[in-house]
Amino acid sequence: MSILSPLIMAFACFSTIPMPHLEWDAAHMRYMMAAFPLVGAVIGTCMLLWGQLCATLGFGQVLLGAGFTVIPILVSGGIHMDGLADVIDAQASHASPERKREILKDPHVGAFAIIGVGCYLLIYLGFVCEAQPHQLVDLACIPILSRCLSGFATVTFRPSKTSGMFASESQTSSATVVRVLLGVQGALATALLASRNVLVCAVVFATGIVCLAYVHHIARRDFGGMSGDLAGFFLQMAELAMLIVTVLVGRLVMP
Repeated sequence: MSILSPLIMAFACFSTIPMPHLEWDAAHMRYMMAAFPLVGAVIGTCMLLWGQLCATLGFGQVLLGAGFTVIPILVSGGIHMDGLADVIDAQASHASPERKREILKDPHVGAFAIIGVGCYLLIYLGFVCEAQPHQLVDLACIPILSRCLSGFATVTFRPSKTSGMFASESQTSSATVVRVLLGVQGALATALLASRNVLVCAVVFATGIVCLAYVHHIARRDFGGMSGDLAGFFLQMAELAMLIVTVLVGRLVMP
């Protein structure tokens, strides 16, 4: 069970998939982020199955796009969307870094968060509807890559506080092992993208790195370091940005 424990913990924490009950001991939690991309693999698989079902039943692009939009939320339980909403509220306040950190802790949802999440979902839906059928596999790789990068940020970037689950993950002595395992999974997803189209792979990967650098910048400038909310914000924004560039490359370069 010791080998499976980090996997079970990752799915219990970052998905709605039922998992066996485990005691959350620190020894196993140290490797939990290494299994984080596997949640993305499940999401990507569900996307492909939905795409196949839509093709079989003759459903149109709107219903296909709606499925691709809600599947990540249904499987993840919206935990990363919550981070997106919190950071949108904090950034929209234009307040001091101390006040922004307070807003992140506030359980209430502000108007800017509702507006921002609504716009996010509409943009995501719109670009999925513009994707070409052969791009669905590319889109299914995005949840894996985003979680590899988010996991890397969790175990690498300085946390905004010294306590809590995010801090315990970032300060673990096994961070190097976790980075290697995340790198292997990221390399496999990248290789799959490259086998389909090298240009798409390069643009998607570069977009993810740019998003990671941007979130690292605002985390240091506005929040005193990374947090779980910022990791969720990064994941959602990276997935949207990688979706957009995938569709644009398909439309502009490979019509």
